[in-house]
Amino acid sequence: MAIVSIDQAKKALGSQLRVLRRQRGISARELAALAGWHESKCSKIENGKSMPSEADIRLWARLCHADDQADDLISAAAGIKDMYVQWRHMEITGLRSAQNKVLPVWENTTEFQAYSHSLIPGPLQTREYIRTVLTSIKVRRSLVDDVDAAVEARMRKQEFLHDSHRTFHILIEECVLRNRIGSPDIAVRQMARLVDISTLPNIELGIIPENGDTVVRDRMWPVEDFWIFDHRMVNVELVAAYMTFTTEHEVRLYEQAFSELSELAVFGKAARSLIATALKDTAGG
Repeated sequence: MAIVSIDQAKKALGSQLRVLRRQRGISARELAALAGWHESKCSKIENGKSMPSEADIRLWARLCHADDQADDLISAAAGIKDMYVQWRHMEITGLRSAQNKVLPVWENTTEFQAYSHSLIPGPLQTREYIRTVLTSIKVRRSLVDDVDAAVEARMRKQEFLHDSHRTFHILIEECVLRNRIGSPDIAVRQMARLVDISTLPNIELGIIPENGDTVVRDRMWPVEDFWIFDHRMVNVELVAAYMTFTTEHEVRLYEQAFSELSELAVFGKAARSLIATALKDTAGG
């Protein structure tokens, strides 16, 4: 889903540049010659096969007598590049910087929607759970050891949970409750924290049961973990990269997925009952 969206965005940008060229009344080969490029460059850009640089776009606009459109096109191109950020670039100076980069988005959001089928969502994690997850990431990606600082940066997100002006709608697959992260003691404390959080007035926590007799997954199956911010932006964490979607169409797709997943979830006492069962099973194991 994500890769297709990026390709569509690149093709849309290429289509806009094609319109400028055609309005100028010249062929792709003629534009390439005027710009001093290889004759295939224009075709690749227009078909979304390669991304133009800022200098490319400015030159393209100038040659097509459309300098007034250059800034908008450059902004569109920048947005496409921001959609896909490799972890190795985001975490080049360590995990703390990656945690801090997303804080401005949280600070400027009042309504959060989140779905997880793999881990307890970040702001709901205990300190020990956070440390276990971040330590694993540090080792897996061979990063500098700034886990202590990264833990503190992630803990800052938890302050938002107690802000009455912000609301959180969070869905978790029941299997997440049984995905043991760290020791049994860490898992037990994590389940207890979920119960406490579920009682906060500005947080709606839903659990999607595993029981096939309770939930029929013939329409909406588990998807990638995601966060939606104020109905305007979606963040998705992949193995290799951090994805950001901001177009109305993309955000709407994730909101639709969230709505359909919500129909499968249980809330309130029913959700806490599932958490309590998982806690009991973990403690007993």
